Amino acid sequence: MQPRPRIPEATVARLAVYLRVLTGLADGGRGTVSSGELASAAGVNPAGLRKDLSHLGPCGTRGVGYEVATLRDRIAGVLGMETAHACVLVGLGNLGSALAGYGGFGSRGFEFVGLFDASPARVGQQVGGRPVRPIEELDEVVAATRATIGVIATPAEVAQQVCDRLTAAGVRSILNFAPVALTAPAGVDVRQVDLSVELQVLAFLDKQRGPAPASSAVLAGGMA
Repeated sequence: MQPRPRIPEATVARLAVYLRVLTGLADGGRGTVSSGELASAAGVNPAGLRKDLSHLGPCGTRGVGYEVATLRDRIAGVLGMETAHACVLVGLGNLGSALAGYGGFGSRGFEFVGLFDASPARVGQQVGGRPVRPIEELDEVVAATRATIGVIATPAEVAQQVCDRLTAAGVRSILNFAPVALTAPAGVDVRQVDLSVELQVLAFLDKQRGPAPASSAVLAGGMA
Protein backbone atom coordinates (compact mmCIF):
# COMPACT_ATOMS: atom_id res chain seq x y z
CA MET A 1 0.00 0.00 0.00
CA GLN A 2 1.36 3.39 -0.99
CA PRO A 3 1.72 5.96 1.83
CA ARG A 4 -0.94 8.64 1.89
CA PRO A 5 0.20 12.10 0.74
CA ARG A 6 0.81 14.65 3.47
CA ILE A 7 -1.98 17.20 3.14
CA PRO A 8 -2.60 20.32 5.27
CA GLU A 9 -5.38 19.87 7.82
CA ALA A 10 -7.45 22.74 6.38
CA THR A 11 -7.29 21.08 2.96
CA VAL A 12 -8.36 17.74 4.44
CA ALA A 13 -11.45 19.44 5.87
CA ARG A 14 -12.33 20.82 2.44
CA LEU A 15 -11.69 17.46 0.77
CA ALA A 16 -14.33 16.01 3.07
CA VAL A 17 -16.78 18.64 1.81
CA TYR A 18 -15.90 17.87 -1.81
CA LEU A 19 -16.48 14.19 -1.08
CA ARG A 20 -19.93 14.94 0.28
CA VAL A 21 -20.83 17.01 -2.79
CA LEU A 22 -19.45 14.43 -5.21
CA THR A 23 -21.31 11.62 -3.47
CA GLY A 24 -24.54 13.55 -3.90
CA LEU A 25 -23.81 14.17 -7.56
CA ALA A 26 -22.96 10.52 -8.16
CA ASP A 27 -26.15 9.41 -6.43
CA GLY A 28 -28.03 11.78 -8.73
CA GLY A 29 -26.51 10.21 -11.82
CA ARG A 30 -24.05 12.96 -12.76
CA GLY A 31 -21.07 11.79 -14.78
CA THR A 32 -18.91 14.93 -14.85
CA VAL A 33 -18.72 18.24 -13.00
CA SER A 34 -16.80 21.41 -13.79
CA SER A 35 -14.43 23.00 -11.28
CA GLY A 36 -16.76 26.00 -11.10
CA GLU A 37 -19.78 23.85 -10.26
CA LEU A 38 -17.93 21.81 -7.67
CA ALA A 39 -16.36 24.90 -6.10
CA SER A 40 -19.72 26.67 -5.89
CA ALA A 41 -21.44 23.66 -4.33
CA ALA A 42 -18.62 23.34 -1.77
CA GLY A 43 -18.54 27.06 -0.95
CA VAL A 44 -14.98 27.74 -2.17
CA ASN A 45 -13.50 29.53 -5.16
CA PRO A 46 -12.36 27.53 -8.23
CA ALA A 47 -8.70 28.45 -7.75
CA GLY A 48 -8.79 27.17 -4.18
CA LEU A 49 -10.50 24.00 -5.32
CA ARG A 50 -7.85 23.30 -7.94
CA LYS A 51 -5.10 23.93 -5.39
CA ASP A 52 -6.69 21.48 -2.96
CA LEU A 53 -7.08 18.81 -5.62
CA SER A 54 -3.49 19.28 -6.76
CA HIS A 55 -2.48 17.30 -3.65
CA LEU A 56 -4.13 14.28 -5.28
CA GLY A 57 -2.24 14.44 -8.56
CA PRO A 58 -3.84 14.90 -12.01
CA CYS A 59 -7.63 14.74 -11.61
CA GLY A 60 -9.56 16.59 -14.30
CA THR A 61 -9.60 17.18 -18.05
CA ARG A 62 -9.45 20.68 -19.47
CA GLY A 63 -12.73 21.58 -21.11
CA VAL A 64 -14.49 18.58 -19.60
CA GLY A 65 -14.05 18.88 -15.86
CA TYR A 66 -13.88 16.03 -13.39
CA GLU A 67 -15.33 12.55 -13.63
CA VAL A 68 -17.58 12.50 -10.59
CA ALA A 69 -17.17 8.84 -9.62
CA THR A 70 -13.42 8.82 -10.23
CA LEU A 71 -12.77 11.94 -8.17
CA ARG A 72 -15.11 10.75 -5.42
CA ASP A 73 -13.25 7.46 -5.14
CA ARG A 74 -9.84 9.15 -5.18
CA ILE A 75 -10.77 11.56 -2.39
CA ALA A 76 -12.36 8.73 -0.41
CA GLY A 77 -9.14 6.76 -0.71
CA VAL A 78 -6.98 9.67 0.44
CA LEU A 79 -9.27 10.27 3.41
CA GLY A 80 -9.06 6.61 4.36
CA MET A 81 -12.67 5.81 3.59
CA GLU A 82 -11.98 2.55 1.74
CA THR A 83 -13.21 0.62 4.78
CA ALA A 84 -15.65 1.37 7.59
CA HIS A 85 -14.28 3.00 10.73
CA ALA A 86 -15.36 1.59 14.09
CA CYS A 87 -16.37 4.30 16.57
CA VAL A 88 -17.51 4.37 20.17
CA LEU A 89 -19.68 7.09 21.70
CA VAL A 90 -19.72 8.05 25.37
CA GLY A 91 -22.60 10.10 26.74
CA LEU A 92 -26.17 9.26 25.72
CA GLY A 93 -27.93 12.46 26.71
CA ASN A 94 -29.93 14.44 24.15
CA LEU A 95 -26.95 15.23 21.92
CA GLY A 96 -25.34 11.80 22.20
CA SER A 97 -28.63 10.05 21.47
CA ALA A 98 -29.14 12.24 18.40
CA LEU A 99 -25.66 11.38 17.14
CA ALA A 100 -26.14 7.66 17.78
CA GLY A 101 -29.48 7.69 15.99
CA TYR A 102 -28.28 9.54 12.90
CA GLY A 103 -28.20 7.16 9.95
CA GLY A 104 -25.95 9.27 7.74
CA PHE A 105 -22.73 8.19 9.44
CA GLY A 106 -23.02 4.63 8.13
CA SER A 107 -23.25 5.74 4.51
CA ARG A 108 -20.07 7.77 5.01
CA GLY A 109 -18.03 4.91 6.41
CA PHE A 110 -18.48 5.29 10.18
CA GLU A 111 -20.10 2.70 12.42
CA PHE A 112 -20.86 3.06 16.12
CA VAL A 113 -19.83 -0.28 17.59
CA GLY A 114 -20.38 0.77 21.19
CA LEU A 115 -22.57 3.27 23.06
CA PHE A 116 -21.71 4.00 26.70
CA ASP A 117 -23.14 5.95 29.60
CA ALA A 118 -22.50 6.15 33.32
CA SER A 119 -26.18 6.53 34.20
CA PRO A 120 -27.87 3.28 35.28
CA ALA A 121 -31.14 4.72 33.94
CA ARG A 122 -29.73 4.84 30.39
CA VAL A 123 -27.82 1.55 30.43
CA GLY A 124 -29.80 -1.12 28.62
CA GLN A 125 -31.80 1.31 26.49
CA GLN A 126 -31.74 0.95 22.71
CA VAL A 127 -30.52 3.98 20.74
CA GLY A 128 -30.26 3.75 16.98
CA GLY A 129 -30.78 0.01 17.22
CA ARG A 130 -27.84 -0.47 19.60
CA PRO A 131 -27.80 -1.09 23.36
CA VAL A 132 -26.34 1.46 25.75
CA ARG A 133 -23.60 -0.23 27.77
CA PRO A 134 -22.10 0.66 31.14
CA ILE A 135 -18.87 2.64 30.92
CA GLU A 136 -17.07 -0.25 32.65
CA GLU A 137 -17.34 -2.26 29.41
CA LEU A 138 -15.55 0.37 27.32
CA ASP A 139 -12.09 -1.26 27.37
CA GLU A 140 -13.51 -4.66 26.42
CA VAL A 141 -15.52 -3.31 23.47
CA VAL A 142 -12.67 -1.18 22.11
CA ALA A 143 -10.34 -4.17 22.23
CA ALA A 144 -12.86 -6.53 20.63
CA THR A 145 -13.90 -4.16 17.81
CA ARG A 146 -10.56 -2.39 17.34
CA ALA A 147 -12.37 0.94 17.48
CA THR A 148 -9.97 3.81 16.85
CA ILE A 149 -12.38 6.77 17.03
CA GLY A 150 -14.16 7.96 20.15
CA VAL A 151 -16.95 10.54 20.37
CA ILE A 152 -17.47 12.37 23.66
CA ALA A 153 -20.89 13.88 24.32
CA THR A 154 -20.73 14.06 28.11
CA PRO A 155 -20.98 17.01 30.50
CA ALA A 156 -17.81 19.11 30.62
CA GLU A 157 -16.85 18.04 34.14
CA VAL A 158 -16.32 14.40 33.19
CA ALA A 159 -15.05 14.81 29.61
CA GLN A 160 -11.35 14.67 30.55
CA GLN A 161 -11.87 11.46 32.52
CA VAL A 162 -13.62 9.94 29.50
CA CYS A 163 -10.82 11.13 27.22
CA ASP A 164 -8.25 9.46 29.50
CA ARG A 165 -10.23 6.24 29.53
CA LEU A 166 -10.64 6.22 25.74
CA THR A 167 -6.96 6.77 25.08
CA ALA A 168 -5.96 4.16 27.66
CA ALA A 169 -8.21 1.69 25.85
CA GLY A 170 -6.44 2.37 22.56
CA VAL A 171 -8.60 5.01 20.88
CA ARG A 172 -6.38 7.26 18.74
CA SER A 173 -8.84 9.90 17.52
CA ILE A 174 -11.43 11.80 19.56
CA LEU A 175 -14.30 14.03 18.51
CA ASN A 176 -15.24 16.11 21.54
CA PHE A 177 -18.64 17.79 21.86
CA ALA A 178 -18.17 18.66 25.54
CA PRO A 179 -17.55 22.41 26.03
CA VAL A 180 -14.06 21.99 27.47
CA ALA A 181 -10.53 21.68 26.07
CA LEU A 182 -9.09 18.20 26.46
CA THR A 183 -5.52 17.07 27.04
CA ALA A 184 -4.54 13.89 25.19
CA PRO A 185 -1.28 11.93 24.91
CA ALA A 186 1.04 12.41 21.95
CA GLY A 187 -0.23 10.53 18.94
CA VAL A 188 -3.90 11.07 19.78
CA ASP A 189 -5.83 13.58 17.67
CA VAL A 190 -8.63 15.60 19.26
CA ARG A 191 -11.18 17.61 17.29
CA GLN A 192 -13.33 20.05 19.24
CA VAL A 193 -16.93 20.81 18.27
CA ASP A 194 -18.35 23.53 20.53
CA LEU A 195 -21.83 24.38 19.28
CA SER A 196 -22.18 27.40 21.58
CA VAL A 197 -18.97 28.92 20.19
CA GLU A 198 -20.23 28.45 16.63
CA LEU A 199 -23.51 30.14 17.53
CA GLN A 200 -21.63 33.01 19.16
CA VAL A 201 -19.59 33.49 15.97
CA LEU A 202 -22.80 33.57 13.93
CA ALA A 203 -24.33 36.06 16.37
CA PHE A 204 -21.28 38.33 15.97
CA LEU A 205 -21.46 38.13 12.17
CA ASP A 206 -25.18 38.86 12.30
CA LYS A 207 -24.56 41.89 14.49
CA GLN A 208 -21.92 43.14 12.04
CA ARG A 209 -24.55 43.25 9.31
CA GLY A 210 -26.78 45.56 11.32
CA PRO A 211 -30.54 45.30 11.96
CA ALA A 212 -32.40 42.90 9.71
CA PRO A 213 -34.84 44.57 7.27
CA ALA A 214 -38.51 44.21 8.08
CA SER A 215 -40.19 41.47 6.05
CA SER A 216 -42.98 42.24 3.63
CA ALA A 217 -45.39 40.34 5.86
CA VAL A 218 -44.53 42.55 8.83
CA LEU A 219 -44.82 45.71 6.72
CA ALA A 220 -48.18 44.59 5.37
CA GLY A 221 -49.41 43.84 8.86
CA GLY A 222 -48.29 47.24 10.06
CA MET A 223 -50.20 49.00 7.30
CA ALA A 224 -53.43 47.04 7.86
